[in-house]
Amino acid sequence: MIKFEGEICKDFERSSQLEWLETNGIGGFACGTVSGANTRRYHGVLTAATRPPLGRVTMLSKFEEVLTIDGEVFETSANQYPNTVHPKGFQYLKSFKLKPFPIWTFEINGIEIERKIFMVHGANTTVCQWRVKSKVAGKDADIRLEIKPLLSFVDYHHLQHETYEINGEYVASENCVLVNPFTQTPELFFNHNALELTGTGHWYRNLEYPIEKARGFDFREDLFQPFTLIFDLRNTATVIVSTEQQNYTNAEEFEQKEIERREELIEIAEAEDDFTKQLVLAADQFIVKRGEGETILAGYPWFSDWGRDTMIALGGLTLATNREGIAKNILREYSKHISDGMIPNRFPDEGETPEYNTVDATLWYFEAIRAFVEKTGDLDFVRHELYEKLVEIIYWHERGTRFNIKVDDDGLLYAGEKGWQLTWMDAKIGDTVFTPRIGNPVEIQALWYNALKIMEKFAKEFRDKDGKHQYKELADKAKKSFNKEFWNKDGEYLYDFINGDEKNTDLRPNQIFAVSLKHSMLSMFRAKKVVQKVEKELFTPVGLRSLSKDNPQYQGIYIGDPYKRDSSYHQGTVWAWLMGAFITSLERTYPKGRKYKQYVNKILEGFENHLHDEGVGQFSEIFDGNEPHEPRGCFAQAWSVAEILRVIK
Repeated sequence: MIKFEGEICKDFERSSQLEWLETNGIGGFACGTVSGANTRRYHGVLTAATRPPLGRVTMLSKFEEVLTIDGEVFETSANQYPNTVHPKGFQYLKSFKLKPFPIWTFEINGIEIERKIFMVHGANTTVCQWRVKSKVAGKDADIRLEIKPLLSFVDYHHLQHETYEINGEYVASENCVLVNPFTQTPELFFNHNALELTGTGHWYRNLEYPIEKARGFDFREDLFQPFTLIFDLRNTATVIVSTEQQNYTNAEEFEQKEIERREELIEIAEAEDDFTKQLVLAADQFIVKRGEGETILAGYPWFSDWGRDTMIALGGLTLATNREGIAKNILREYSKHISDGMIPNRFPDEGETPEYNTVDATLWYFEAIRAFVEKTGDLDFVRHELYEKLVEIIYWHERGTRFNIKVDDDGLLYAGEKGWQLTWMDAKIGDTVFTPRIGNPVEIQALWYNALKIMEKFAKEFRDKDGKHQYKELADKAKKSFNKEFWNKDGEYLYDFINGDEKNTDLRPNQIFAVSLKHSMLSMFRAKKVVQKVEKELFTPVGLRSLSKDNPQYQGIYIGDPYKRDSSYHQGTVWAWLMGAFITSLERTYPKGRKYKQYVNKILEGFENHLHDEGVGQFSEIFDGNEPHEPRGCFAQAWSVAEILRVIK
């Protein structure tokens, strides 16, 4: 259980940096801060996936909450406005905990009042409840609660602003209120057990979101407040917010089912310590339905499902947690979208047409399949459903496919066109590509060789003699050229990419995959040198820097407007997911003695402490390259969680 006591909760700046997350398994989510103040455009009680797992709309931004105790009024909400915070309900916070979902405890005049929030798995439904947890001995106070919903109803990347186009009407029936502010968005139901309902119909103007301000975006929003629900807290107050008609009496059943579901995940994963248990629950939040199959959302609060992130994260999120059936579904689902020998880079929020602007996602697909077979032994699945498609992928890479992706005469894989970013270092604004890496990127060669060796093994298993010979020949050629061309003798590390006569000497973490992948082209001597160089120049307690601090292009702080941030995204920013490859490389190159175990345990302790940082119970996407390595980017990132789960399991 992750818990924060009153001292942290009452510190508005600190508690506003602590973000909680609830998800529903179909792409919808709820998130906010411990303080109760929304600090991002993405914070909300219900962001619904209208076209699961995408088409996400922030429908209910938050509730304003007012308690009346024996006639005395206390506001337990918090909002940031220009130059002020109002109200300041965080001053009454006694604690916040994840057990297993967000629970706040307020203490007012000796009375403890608890608020909890969770989502129903498989539905765009959020359950919110308030109850009196304890009272002053011998005192039977009259406690009333007013709940005022603040509606947003915009695409989750955008902000709402006061408009006359809104339909401010609502339809009230027994224990239910229906709103439909805009015809292009779904209806929203408030199922409740309130004693009274009163109409309001006004706007809350100029709410400020400091994180958006720091990111250089529009940071002020207006929210519509249509009605007020009034409860007598002698009984638990319940509001179920949903795109479907629900019954408030089902709240306890929903809660019990969700608790049991999460407990079952931990049991299936055979997680024993608290750290692993929390990671299992964190992992589950990224796994969502796509059609008849499943996929992985790259991160919250703004990423959709990306092919690269999905394949990298698959091992940790599904195989390490013993959810092999989901892994199989994901691999099958992506096989349906193979085009010209490539799997999609991402599925856009705006439509269903996938984008294929990536060279590494397809190569990580091979590694994900290899890990699946290693875990399950299910070669029949590969033989009957995937092998022919994998053969086709190799064929397309040999003959050439999109974005000039093709095998060169020397056996290395070339990729890139001007104006495109095809590797994971993909930051781009307009026509400006900040790390283009056109040519033969080092990790692409490692992944290409790994894929060929995987295919060689599959061909042998499936008695494809011609294929076995072909893949071995291609792999041997790539290995010979790689060791000849990529070893930087003076620096004793690998060039980051080669493009004709250019050999890029930027010291980056991409070379670590030449050591960490199952099939490596490097001798043990060179592998150790790579690990030592990466450790010395790029290692931090929360991941690997994307560029050495000694490089004149290094940027140690990831902050500012979109251009400033994207230009530093891979120029020194620390990436947590790279720690998995680093730990695997340590395991393969260093003696497995007590010193090694102590080193790895120290690394993992740092990540365990991070569960109490920005994304409570989650791992962030990135961190500043400079100390103290402040968390940045998404507060919950799939491959950050996955890679740590993979190495500890």
